[in-house]
Amino acid sequence: MESVKTQVTVPDYLFGQRICGRVTCQGKGIAGVVVTDGFDCVATDGQGRYELKRNRGARFVYICSPAGYLVPVSEQTIPQFYLPLDSLKEKDYDFELLKNPKDDNRHTFLVQADVQATSEKDIAGYRAYLQDVQELLRTSDGQSDVFGIDCGDIVGDSPQLFPSYIQASSTLDIPVYRAIGNHDMTYGGRTFEYSYRTFEDYFGPIYYSFNRGKAHYIVLDNCFYVNRDYQYIGYIDERTFAWLEQDLRFVAKESPVFVVVHIPTSLTPKLQWNALLQDETSNASGLYRMLEGYDAHIISGHTHFNLNVCFNDSLMEHNTAAVCGIWWKADICMDGTPAGYGVYEVDGTDVKWYYKSAGQSKDYQFRAYPVGASREYPKDIIANVWNWDEKWKVEWYEDGKRMGEMTRFTGYDPDAEAICSDKERVQYDWISPVQTSHLFRATPRSKTSKVEIKVTDRFGNVFSQLLK
Repeated sequence: MESVKTQVTVPDYLFGQRICGRVTCQGKGIAGVVVTDGFDCVATDGQGRYELKRNRGARFVYICSPAGYLVPVSEQTIPQFYLPLDSLKEKDYDFELLKNPKDDNRHTFLVQADVQATSEKDIAGYRAYLQDVQELLRTSDGQSDVFGIDCGDIVGDSPQLFPSYIQASSTLDIPVYRAIGNHDMTYGGRTFEYSYRTFEDYFGPIYYSFNRGKAHYIVLDNCFYVNRDYQYIGYIDERTFAWLEQDLRFVAKESPVFVVVHIPTSLTPKLQWNALLQDETSNASGLYRMLEGYDAHIISGHTHFNLNVCFNDSLMEHNTAAVCGIWWKADICMDGTPAGYGVYEVDGTDVKWYYKSAGQSKDYQFRAYPVGASREYPKDIIANVWNWDEKWKVEWYEDGKRMGEMTRFTGYDPDAEAICSDKERVQYDWISPVQTSHLFRATPRSKTSKVEIKVTDRFGNVFSQLLK
């Protein structure tokens, strides 16, 4: 599909000329705001003025919105932190910010991934899912600044549905910062650079940053189109890395840093050697080196399952399950994680999070299965603890007696396995369950025992379920 806007060739005489303007709030200049054309970064002076030299290939000038301020929003959710560069003349590019009425040192962001709409029927499913998000927003304390993050695959190779997705999202009435997914790309161009044009025309630059309170947020494109049918690899290009180096120079080391991408950087704590995997970012080590010295969280989607990977004490990845579940055929994903979204609460430099299953209480943090539910371990009780990481604890009790911690194993969620085997329901032959490592098992002494499973997350919250 062609880009929704006509691309105009930029005359050579404009390259190297000035991109300049002013960043203000209520007409008063704001100092220290980082402005970029996607290649170079500069900070505004005491009067809020900036100046850049125009780079070949630059399509936008945009700002890294500072803490304490908001950018205007279009269509209820699209942050207007960018301005398209005029291809025919030189002019000023001014940004007017809004003072944030809330103290954004305390803020909450909601993370969704893989809406992957391929039809208006899927959009209707997305609208139903958004009712859960709206309910969460209605019942929140109202004190926190709230925004959304979408990790991409907004559509499933169906860019004509971007307007429907935007209209459905508008009911949230909060800013949503979006990353491009591999199924959001425009196919058929001769190079990678063509693949993101349609997405940019709707949502703006494919990589950018912004601040909230003490935290710094970075959104990157790591879907590298190789122009063999719809094929891609997980890869961050040099232009993006060079920009990111400049962006991070303006970020204090004590700031929590959140990096949003579509494709995970790695699904294991140690990068696989000599591997080129579509579900991982092949040059992730370069990103990790740039994040050294920061308390950093990478937030990704793409896989349609949920997984937390702790690389070290200061770097963690949160791979987020799919909004669409099993491609809108079931409300769980292929690893058994319910369709839902991540909720992250930031207070200064302190970060806490949980996974919110759509249609369930926030206390619904695992699913328990009785003896006989698992094909792999028919004599065992099973617990699927989808947001588990190494700092969680999963225990079990039999007839009131603590029996210890359950054994973690890699296997198939019983419900996901049953759903995926029903080809009439899932329709697509290629859909199958995926093995997950956030399963736990234990063998009761008696089939008639009263069993309780108790799960404690890394923040000390306790969740329990009874099995008979």
